[in-house]
Amino acid sequence: MENKHEELMAWTWEDLAPSFAELEAADVSSKNLESWLKEWSNASAIGDEIYNRLYAATTINTADESAAQRLEGFMENTYPKLKSAEQKLKEKLLASGLRVNGMDIPLRNMKAEAELFNEENLVLEAREEKLNNEHDKIMGAQVIDWQGEKRTARQMEAILWDPNRETRRAGWEKLAERQLADREAINDGWVEYMKLRGQIAANAGEAGYRDYRWKQLLRFDYTPDDCKSFHQAIEEAVVPAVNRLMERRRRAIGDNRLRYYDIFFDLSGKPALHPFKDARELTDKSANIFTQVDPVFGGYLRQMDQEGLLDLDNRPNKAAGAYCTQFSHVKQSFIFANAVGIHDDVQTVLHEGGHAFHNYESFKLPYFHQFAENNLPMEFAEVASMGMEFLSAPYLDESHGGFYSLSDANRARVDHIESSLVFWPYMAIVDAFQHWVYERPQEGSDPNKCDQKWAELERRFRPHLDWSGYEEIMKTGWQRKNHIHHVPFYYIEYGLALLGAVQIWANAIKDQSGAVRLYRQALALGGTATLPDLFKAAGVKLAFDANTLKTGVDLMERTILELEAGY
Repeated sequence: MENKHEELMAWTWEDLAPSFAELEAADVSSKNLESWLKEWSNASAIGDEIYNRLYAATTINTADESAAQRLEGFMENTYPKLKSAEQKLKEKLLASGLRVNGMDIPLRNMKAEAELFNEENLVLEAREEKLNNEHDKIMGAQVIDWQGEKRTARQMEAILWDPNRETRRAGWEKLAERQLADREAINDGWVEYMKLRGQIAANAGEAGYRDYRWKQLLRFDYTPDDCKSFHQAIEEAVVPAVNRLMERRRRAIGDNRLRYYDIFFDLSGKPALHPFKDARELTDKSANIFTQVDPVFGGYLRQMDQEGLLDLDNRPNKAAGAYCTQFSHVKQSFIFANAVGIHDDVQTVLHEGGHAFHNYESFKLPYFHQFAENNLPMEFAEVASMGMEFLSAPYLDESHGGFYSLSDANRARVDHIESSLVFWPYMAIVDAFQHWVYERPQEGSDPNKCDQKWAELERRFRPHLDWSGYEEIMKTGWQRKNHIHHVPFYYIEYGLALLGAVQIWANAIKDQSGAVRLYRQALALGGTATLPDLFKAAGVKLAFDANTLKTGVDLMERTILELEAGY
């Protein structure tokens, strides 16, 4: 099988072209529409899988020049021709006026994509991918000397959970020093990003990049103003709750200043949670937990493990972060992570597992256009992942095959709920920053002004943190957020989805099996329903208001107190 995958990754446009030429030349009628769509689905899935496998190869080893060259070659030579051929088929289908059951939403998306398409942007998108790869290289090469060892930036982040404040401070300062060393290189890349994205929007006939990106992300069900309403709701309903949490921390450390390196460690004074020794244990126990939620989910992860579709351990020259992607032709999911033995790694696998299961459930749909990643509304795709985190939470303990004693499982759940609460204000910073950047592209192209704006948003949404003496690392926080560089505007999804996931959790408290049944049914819809309808199918609602947020926040604060009584 591996050889077949390697062979596929070597494909060029010459290998793909005959299928697309045949599809373009075919007469399409009601009689052959379904078979024609299936042939198109197959050809598109192959092209999609080639890209995803090549991208995965560059993240697995950022020092692999061959992988980088293959991806660059694909983006420069195959990608433009593939997208051009896809555009012709979209226009052909739309012009036919024909309809197929389950394809209304994909057709809506095709129409929007067809309107946005511009041949000149294909080359620019290839350049954008090259910038992404260069940014990955910068971040992946950040290695720190710490206590006689070479550690990756991700490994250094684990120090933030150390109960010893001096250790946390020293480790975090070392990390910050190394990250600031790349400041100018990242700034240079940012200027290129902004220039490139402005040109992409102009070529597509859009007033600005945000307008372009809104259409590209297929956001039909909410607006930039809705996002700003959500930011305000977070400021009203979440920031006070986070301030209360952080005041407890400040008192616990006995200092009048709460630092960034103080917000992660366990207030109980117990050592940081170290739930597993290696990726093998992480995989096995995660599968046990998923089985408790639904045996089908546990089966999916074990299948992925057997088929070599998990790359979970951290190592040098591996891209930062974590993700799940599709191998669409063979209908498989692939999970990438950087596990270093902390609880956050468990949450990452539970999260990415939700994405993987979303893929597997939607793979049952007949056409690629119904389950393609870009046709799964990301706001609901993140409900799949975050919802799985909350659904899995009751099964973290050893009696369910999980990682912890009951006491430590309660600690882990408190950590998860607290981190979820803390996430909303950070999400608001990231999203509000991007709105500002692309509303004012001239200012947004100036890294110094970006620094100033990020600092302003930090003070608005995280007033509990004292950054005195660390102003430079604070205001450059935008440099270290991959989403801002690689996938602009893709972050509000997490905030909206978290509110959906908390609602699923609230439903599960009342009826666990019923909540899981609705969740799984919603996953199986893939990209065949509108965003509000997907939320509704899962038994929850898409919301931007302070009242809905407040209901979720109240549940989270109440549960924290209940769980803390258990350890």
